[in-house]
Amino acid sequence: MARLLNKYALITGAAHGIGRATALLFAREGAQVAVCDIDDRAAEQLADEIRAAGYMAVARKLDVADEGSVSAVMKALHADWGRLDVLVNNAGIVGSNAPTHKHEVADWDLVMAVNVRGVMLCTKHAIPLLRAAGGGSIVNLSSVYGIVGAPDSPAYHASKGAVRLMSKTDALLYAKNKIRVNSLHPGFVATPLLDAQAGASGNPELFRQYLLSHHPIGRLAEPEDIAYGVLYLASDESSFVTGSELVIDGGYTAR
Repeated sequence: MARLLNKYALITGAAHGIGRATALLFAREGAQVAVCDIDDRAAEQLADEIRAAGYMAVARKLDVADEGSVSAVMKALHADWGRLDVLVNNAGIVGSNAPTHKHEVADWDLVMAVNVRGVMLCTKHAIPLLRAAGGGSIVNLSSVYGIVGAPDSPAYHASKGAVRLMSKTDALLYAKNKIRVNSLHPGFVATPLLDAQAGASGNPELFRQYLLSHHPIGRLAEPEDIAYGVLYLASDESSFVTGSELVIDGGYTAR
C-alpha cells in the first residue's frame, strides 16, 4: 500500500522505539521521512537502513527543547523538500519517579522542556511549512497518563496531560488552514525506554508483571502497534479527525 504517497514527514525521537517503528512504516507507505533525533548516529543508521530498503529518508540531529535546533532543522527540510505534510511529535522522556514533595525542580524542568516545550517548538516552526503545503497533519504522542493518573512520575503525567490539551487548542487554531492536530495515547510499550525503567525498578520481573496486570489484553504493546495508529492519523484516511484522542492501550483506561 501507499497510504502516504508523496507525503513529506518529520518524526521527532525517531531513532528508537515508537519513533523508529513509525519511520519505517511511513517509508514503506510512500512517505519521504526525516528521521530526527538527538541521537544523531542512530538517526543516520536508521535513515541508511530505510534507503537501503529502497525507500526515502534523511537524518537530522534535533534537540526538540532548543529552539535554535528546531528552527535549523525546519529550514534545512524546507530547503531540501520545499514542503512538509506531516509532523509527528514523538520525542519524550520519563524523568524522575520521585513524589511531588521530593521532586527536584531541575528534573521537573527537563521533562517539561522535552515533552511540552518540544511539542510547542516543533509545532511553531512546522506550521508555516504545513500552511504553505495547503494543510497537513500533526500527531502528538501523549500517553494513557495524559488521560488518567497514577501515583508515580508526576512531571511525566503533567507533561502528557499538557500535550493532550495543547493538541486540542492547536486543532482549533489551525483548522482554518486545513491542519489537523490529534493526540495519541499509548499504554505501556515494549521499548528500550521501558527496559531501562524495568531495570531501575530493582525487580524487573515484578515490574513487568505489574504492567501486564494493567493491560486486559494480556500483553504490552509493540512499537508497531502504536505506529499504525500514527499512520492513520497522518494519512488522508483521517481527514475528518482533529482535536481527538486515539487511545491504543490494550484496555488500560477501560478498567
